[in-house]
Amino acid sequence: MAAPRIDTPGNYSEAFERRLREREATRGRPLETMPQLSNAQPHGNISDTPLAASTISFLLGSVFASGTLILVCGGSTRFWFTTPQFGFFTAAWAAFHWGEYAVTAGWNRGKLSVDSFLLDNGRMYHLANGLALTEYLVTLYFKPSLKSFPHASPLGATLVIFGQFLRSAAMIKAASNFSHSLAFQKLAGHRLVTDGIYAWSRHPSYTGFFYWALGTQLVLQNPLSFSIYLALLMKFFSSRIQTEERALITFFGDDYISYRRRVGTKIPFIP
Repeated sequence: MAAPRIDTPGNYSEAFERRLREREATRGRPLETMPQLSNAQPHGNISDTPLAASTISFLLGSVFASGTLILVCGGSTRFWFTTPQFGFFTAAWAAFHWGEYAVTAGWNRGKLSVDSFLLDNGRMYHLANGLALTEYLVTLYFKPSLKSFPHASPLGATLVIFGQFLRSAAMIKAASNFSHSLAFQKLAGHRLVTDGIYAWSRHPSYTGFFYWALGTQLVLQNPLSFSIYLALLMKFFSSRIQTEERALITFFGDDYISYRRRVGTKIPFIP
């Protein structure tokens, strides 16, 4: 039987010194999962702390729960805008942003930061979401019959679920090879992923977001926003894929050229 430990002033002093060393080591890293790679550093617009990450998760969870409740209850008569379409859109939006962080935390921890929520995703992204909500609410208020086509919203919901699955599956499969920002320097351990979901689509995370975003506008039955989203997404992904693939050819040479020849993107008009 082991002898019981007797606390002495020396033990207390040793524990105190150890705690001081631990605090000094983490002082420059307020978030334990602060990314170590230079191309994954947070923008700094949102404080990269445990409090920020937990607060954002709580708020996104609240939005998701509220949207889901509105959807399941078939809308609410208390507020004119709380329709099932609005509930699905807000729940899908919250799930997407929380999912980006959660998947990065689970399979790509080295690049995890508060920016992994993708809430600091550029002015154009927020303008697009603002436009979508504005079109939906204005049309619903003045001409609600334009939001009542029976097949548009179910089709949109199917695209949203498909797109979310595709993007999350791509991030999980790629794991540490995935990055929210473009990489122009090949890192140690970076490999070309061509199996799993990547055997069906060359850029499944982009393809997933493409269909997810368009699906949200079908759910809201926003013809104007759908057209704008379609044009902007095709322009954005066409340019981004070309830029990224130049770097990938530099990294992997003929292997990537052969892969690109075999597997398409599955985004219309982007081979």
